[in-house]
Amino acid sequence: MDGSGAYNPRTVEEVFRDFKGRRGGMIKALTTDVQEFYRQCDPEKENLCLYGHPNEHWEVNLPAEEVPPELPEPVLGINFARDGMQEKDWLSLVAVHSDAWLLAVSFFFAARFGFDKADRKRLFNMINDLPTIFEVVTGSAKKQTKEKSSVSNFSSNKSKSNFNSKRGSESRGKFSKPVTKDEEEDEGVEDEEDEEQGETLCGACGESYAADEFWICCDICENWFHGKCVKITPARAEHIKQYKCPSCSNKRARS
Repeated sequence: MDGSGAYNPRTVEEVFRDFKGRRGGMIKALTTDVQEFYRQCDPEKENLCLYGHPNEHWEVNLPAEEVPPELPEPVLGINFARDGMQEKDWLSLVAVHSDAWLLAVSFFFAARFGFDKADRKRLFNMINDLPTIFEVVTGSAKKQTKEKSSVSNFSSNKSKSNFNSKRGSESRGKFSKPVTKDEEEDEGVEDEEDEEQGETLCGACGESYAADEFWICCDICENWFHGKCVKITPARAEHIKQYKCPSCSNKRARS
């Protein structure tokens, strides 16, 4: 009951193409063609199965008569439960069994044609990148996509925020003087302006900020400097109440 004759996919790509075709047909049965699918699943008939074919067509039919069958068979008797539960629950149940059947068929081909561990893993990863039929039928696939997008955006914004906070806190921790609340607010505005203008550069060497380096800010010109560039160590900075960079110190001396 395959609808594909002697078609036998032999490579990972061919098996995956087979999987996608069968999956597409079954999704049609449970979504766009649901009224026709519902009609064909008559509880008065014998055990019926939902088949998906590689050409993206679906079929409700009796199971194959030969034992064992050419391919793994879908779950039997989906029609018996049709009128005994709510339609959405019944469709969800059929979807779950359809997902199980698709995996069984794909790994039947993988075993039959001797896929090794790497090929089986690659096949499963390709399959796993697609939403399950259950996720499509219940709408959770769209929900997961939206949530993933939101989490991705949140994580991206959070990472940027954490970097900026870390950068500010690390720099503030290496100041020699305590920072008042008003100065913190002013400093926050300055940090935002710096971020809008670009990356902070050392006023002495012109190189960028590195997280593992000690920096100090001049209280006069408000430029940042590597401690090593202005010969200030963290220990020495602890005892400086107001730091003036060499340039500002020279200007004051000349005046």
